[in-house]
This record gives sequence, structure tokens and C-alpha cells, in this order.
Amino acid sequence: MDLYFRIKDNGATVFRINDETRQRRLDLQPVAKANVRNGDIKLRKDVTLSDAELSEINAWLDARSTELQGREIEQARLTIEQLNTTANWISSKPDEALANAISEDLLMAMHDLRTAIVRFKSKMLDRKDNA
Repeated sequence: MDLYFRIKDNGATVFRINDETRQRRLDLQPVAKANVRNGDIKLRKDVTLSDAELSEINAWLDARSTELQGREIEQARLTIEQLNTTANWISSKPDEALANAISEDLLMAMHDLRTAIVRFKSKMLDRKDNA
């Protein structure tokens, strides 16, 4: 039997696929919840997983974690591109009303980002000094 993973915020609900029903319909039996953040696999009551199924869930957790990390990096790169595009737009003397409409929000977001980066870098230096 195969497994199907219904993705949600922090992992997936895992279903066992049964395609041997009388009407030849797929039957999805929920068997577990897999958590990407901490690697936990919570079985539903009265469900036992085979070693192969457990291995498949663990492999999915590893692959999903790697995929999500790649997305985070890509999102950061896209943010850099958007900041550069916004800087070009502001430099091109946009309509004053449009620029004023977003300038405060943009400045606050950039300040917040800068503060978060400085804190992160500071923690990294502290760890390096304490090691």
C-alpha cells in the first residue's frame, strides 16, 4: 500500500491509500500526523505502521524539511530583488502621493529587518566568542 501526504502548515496528515475497494475507488485512511518542525510522528488510534511505511514517512519529513529550507532562502533572495526594484522606483521620481502613501510603512519594515539582522549577527558573534 502507498501513502499520501496532505500537506499543512507544520507537516502533513498521512493517509494509507487503499485502491482495492468494490467500486474501484481510492480509499484514504488517515494513519498519522507528521510534524516537520520536530520530526514527531503521531499515530492515530488503532493504527499500526509497517517498517516500510515508517521509513517512507521519515523520508518524506527529511525531503520536506530540505524543500522548506530552500524556499526560505529563495524568499530572502526575492525580497532582496524587491527591495532593489523599490529603490529604483523611488529613484525614478514617482508620483509624490504614491511615494508618500508607502514611504512610512516601507521605512518601518526596513528598520525592523535591519534590527533583526543586527540581533542575529550579534548572537552569532557572541557564540563565536564563547566557543
